[in-house]
Amino acid sequence: MITLQIPGPSWAHALPAQIKLLFLALSGALLFPVKDPLVLGASGIVVFGFYASLGANGLAQLRLLRPFAYMLVFIVGLHALSGTLQNGISIALRLTAMVLLANFVSVTTRMDDMLDAVRPMFVPLKWIGGSPQKPALAVTLVIRFAPVLLTIYGNLQEAFRARTGQKSSWRLIAPLALQALRMSEHVAEALTARGGTKGLSGER
Repeated sequence: MITLQIPGPSWAHALPAQIKLLFLALSGALLFPVKDPLVLGASGIVVFGFYASLGANGLAQLRLLRPFAYMLVFIVGLHALSGTLQNGISIALRLTAMVLLANFVSVTTRMDDMLDAVRPMFVPLKWIGGSPQKPALAVTLVIRFAPVLLTIYGNLQEAFRARTGQKSSWRLIAPLALQALRMSEHVAEALTARGGTKGLSGER
């Protein structure tokens, strides 16, 4: 299915998925109201340190920032034009820290472990006849797909730059959408081969 993962073992791989997801949620809640660029920048440095602690494989993951950088430049530029440059910088730093942290959790956690960690949140659905497996799978796939799609977009940018000499273009939206649809088809086929959501651990 989705295989973008840093090979272990490491301290991050050894941490339970529940702890990593809880840390991700708490980080988002704590950073959301922060507007001080120094504090947000320090948070980003801490996240960079997480990647560095995994060695070359971890640092290689930072290429995720290349396609993401264009959006950050656009955000900062838009705020600069409206006279709120500091707010734009704060937003860009916050997004960078959270995207990298979410990616870090994703690439150091097996999908089955992440699914097992998310599923208990939806157990109350059983009380009304629902299944906790399907929403848990949806949340897990969202966490997995975000960094994967950014990586795909980065690859498309590199190919576009090699052909035209330009850095990026709105024309990349169409091939990105096709790649995303193709990837979703592969995921659906893999799930079907495993018996659908019932074929995954935790539901019989």
